[in-house]
Amino acid sequence: MPGDFFVDPVRPAGRAVITHGHADHARPGNASVLATDQTLAIMQARYGDQAGASLQPLAYGEPVEIGEVSVRLVPAGHVLGSAQVVLEYRGSRVVVSGDYKRGADPTCAPFEPVPCDVFITEATFGLPVFRHPPAGDEIAKLLNSVALFPERSHLVGVYSLGKCQRVIALLRQAGYDRPIYLHGALIALTELYQRLGVQLGDLRPMADVAKGDLRGEIVLAPPSAIADRWSRRLPDPVVCAASGWMRVRQRARQRGVELPMIISDHADWDELLATIDEVDAPEVWVTHGREEALVHQVTQSGRRAQALSLVGFEDDAVD
Repeated sequence: MPGDFFVDPVRPAGRAVITHGHADHARPGNASVLATDQTLAIMQARYGDQAGASLQPLAYGEPVEIGEVSVRLVPAGHVLGSAQVVLEYRGSRVVVSGDYKRGADPTCAPFEPVPCDVFITEATFGLPVFRHPPAGDEIAKLLNSVALFPERSHLVGVYSLGKCQRVIALLRQAGYDRPIYLHGALIALTELYQRLGVQLGDLRPMADVAKGDLRGEIVLAPPSAIADRWSRRLPDPVVCAASGWMRVRQRARQRGVELPMIISDHADWDELLATIDEVDAPEVWVTHGREEALVHQVTQSGRRAQALSLVGFEDDAVD
């Protein structure tokens, strides 16, 4: 093989290029890992010595030669440190998007479209039903509820990497300056974000606070905790969840969510199509998501398209 490396390998590899720190893309046990500084820091925080025997940081836009292939990373806008992988070989350019979004996120660099010959795109929300509202509007819904129910706490289910920190930053952007309380499982990565320069304001462990003192406060927890016995420690919580999947009302009802917040770290249907138009690749490969609908739509626009059914990538694990 010209480069002899893998992008986001699902099994330990001799040489891996990692797009971002989520566990379905960044797995432990690779011999050599190339990624952004932030992604490597996230992997080390999660995996320790298993993050990789050799870690090579690569800044956005900086090219490196791996065998006969030129590799560079450009921002994907998904989470802190997330990157698209741009591969150039004998005059052809392939872009592997990894996970990406197009909405504004104060915690990470925005997505940069790169014209290419082949675009390998995710399709987590690759159905026309998925159209994300502005994240600021969803934060406003939360703050309106906090004002309406000052005697209740608000418990927001968020994924520990990316979504948690983005929701905090969006609350701060909206002018919310009160302490925000965190489930213990969210603290380590949130503190890492702060060490990496993301300012998130006054954050406190929920474990240190008496139940009565949480009336009127916002508490963030992993999605698995919002329906757990742990949540009984909160005073009459309004159960919320920040996820692109909250567009599907049945999912919100199944999870006991009173206030669904449609905030996603993935591109929605319109953003997927707009991105494909921007990169203007004559060939598009679609993976880990709703491949069939997007492949059909792209084909209708006159481009070649095919689905890549990759083992090991979950379509709704990280939202």
